[in-house]
Amino acid sequence: MAAPREAPERRPFGRRFLTDPTRLFQHNAWDNVEWSEEQEASARSKVQENSSQLLPQDKQEEYEVNAKRYWDDFYKIHENGFFKDRHWLFTEFPELAPNRKPSQNGDCVHELSNKEESSNEGLGSCENGPCSLETKAENQLSVIKSTPKICTEELAAQKSSELNQSAGDYPGSSASYRILEVGCGAGNTVFPILQTNNDPGLFVYCCDFSTTAVDLVQNNVEYDSSRCFAFVHDLCNDQSPFPMPDETLDIVILIFVLSAILPEKMQRIVNRLSRLLKPGGMILLRDYGRYDLAQLRFKKGQCLSDNFYVRGDGTRVYFFTQDELNDLFTKAGLEKIQNLVDRRLQVNRGKQMTMYRVWIQCKYRKPAAPPL
Repeated sequence: MAAPREAPERRPFGRRFLTDPTRLFQHNAWDNVEWSEEQEASARSKVQENSSQLLPQDKQEEYEVNAKRYWDDFYKIHENGFFKDRHWLFTEFPELAPNRKPSQNGDCVHELSNKEESSNEGLGSCENGPCSLETKAENQLSVIKSTPKICTEELAAQKSSELNQSAGDYPGSSASYRILEVGCGAGNTVFPILQTNNDPGLFVYCCDFSTTAVDLVQNNVEYDSSRCFAFVHDLCNDQSPFPMPDETLDIVILIFVLSAILPEKMQRIVNRLSRLLKPGGMILLRDYGRYDLAQLRFKKGQCLSDNFYVRGDGTRVYFFTQDELNDLFTKAGLEKIQNLVDRRLQVNRGKQMTMYRVWIQCKYRKPAAPPL
């Protein structure tokens, strides 16, 4: 068993980190690394080069029409063995477990940069399919062996519609604190929340475009239907109902989800999610930033439109700026609480390779209802 890795020092945003070459390969990541003008110019040049040749329109339409199949295939191949549970969430988003003590679970924000986003959220670096930017073995979890449940979008929609016909009778209707994760994947956000947040009034909803992903969540031994409801949902389909009424959620989580959606559909989706929030409720987002390593590694012929690419496995990804995300959320009537860029230097000690990651983290709140 490898010795535990020392957690790097967390530094405030805007402070320059001076790299000591003698320490470079003793750690895995450094926070908030400032880029030089030359580095940014080089990144901009690489993006211009890899986006100079766009895919034909008919191929782009094919990726949109078959998006669900590509994600189903992804989860069938990887099941839940490609991801690490996101215990870093409670450091970055304490709203997910308001009563939690900082030392609980021994988690550290750097689990995010060291293990997870260098693999799953580092997809796009391979031409012929998904691959990790670091050793995939670091991210292996036990494979679920139980028989998958049958769960289709049509059945989920029918069930939620029937539940909503009876006023106040829907999954989690008696809860006092409701969280929805959109794009739940294999449950690597949902289960840490259920493990960490012991509020008896908590109820967690989670949905995904992929039927296979939802099957993985429902068949996990930690899935508790008294505290959680997993369902298949197509965010781009306005006719696909949610199981809860509008203005009932305290938190909506978007972790590397919005970037997988066709850019022209993003505003409509954010508008729809904002309607689910209670006054004072929040959307929490973490996603790819412009010039992230994953964007720079794309080759010519993988670009769909400006800063929007298709991976070798058919899944797609967009790379945001802060202003773009701010526009999406404010146009949906939400107030900015946080919108920051996290630039990190990661080191693969085995390959002695440095990697620069760029992510954006946001918190936007629905204005409180005016007093009567």
